[in-house]
Amino acid sequence: MKRQIYTAEHEAFRATVKEYIERELVPHAEKWETERIVDRSAYTAAGKYGLIGFNMPEEFGGGGSDDFRFNAIIDEELAKAGVHGPALSLHNDVVGPYFKELANDEQKQRWMPGIASGELIIAIAMTEPGAGSDLAGIRTSAVRDGDDWIINGSKTFISSGINCDLCVVVARTDPEAGHKGFTLFVVERGMEGFTRGRKLDKMGLHSQDTSELHFENVRVPNANLLGKEGRGFYHLMTNLPSERLPGIASTRRPNSPVAR
Repeated sequence: MKRQIYTAEHEAFRATVKEYIERELVPHAEKWETERIVDRSAYTAAGKYGLIGFNMPEEFGGGGSDDFRFNAIIDEELAKAGVHGPALSLHNDVVGPYFKELANDEQKQRWMPGIASGELIIAIAMTEPGAGSDLAGIRTSAVRDGDDWIINGSKTFISSGINCDLCVVVARTDPEAGHKGFTLFVVERGMEGFTRGRKLDKMGLHSQDTSELHFENVRVPNANLLGKEGRGFYHLMTNLPSERLPGIASTRRPNSPVAR
């Protein structure tokens, strides 16, 4: 049955997605699945095809669209092809909105062009070895030191943890404030004390790396605080519902009810 929710513009976008999958993903899919990580070139290629950043502001190289149907088309076509290369849903649907909604003008100038082009791979680090779905149990801490924050702690099961250049880290900045004591920070590749742990095994989506992250006295400038201090929990609660929308479609093969 033909669905009525898509317009001619959406179907033209679908054709672009299919071309990208056939040219940029299919030839390398087996290699990436074996190596348990996708090559970074898959992200920059997605940027050139317009499959990354279409929901980012045009002034930073994005498409300026808030139409979630474009996000859905990418997930549908990846699921149909049974190819799961770069974590486009994570980039567009999950982490991208944090930068779009919370970054200040200076941060947008600094990060958004690279996010929209696929040159900067993004991730978010919430889950910890002792704190999964219970965000209130997060123990990673950030302590103010002059114009910087010192972050200590560990995260696990972080999608794109190995590949990421920018990682939104949830840290406790006030141990006495309960859910009002969390703040979001952007930790960048190469910051001293920021290390990648094991690349974790999992049942499916093997080419989309999942890993441990460790923070040992990582000095992060206050300029990398994302959103408002002490409002991290509220920022997460705002974004989490939309993050869950594409999850099922992007993890299934055609005609199979079982996630890979």
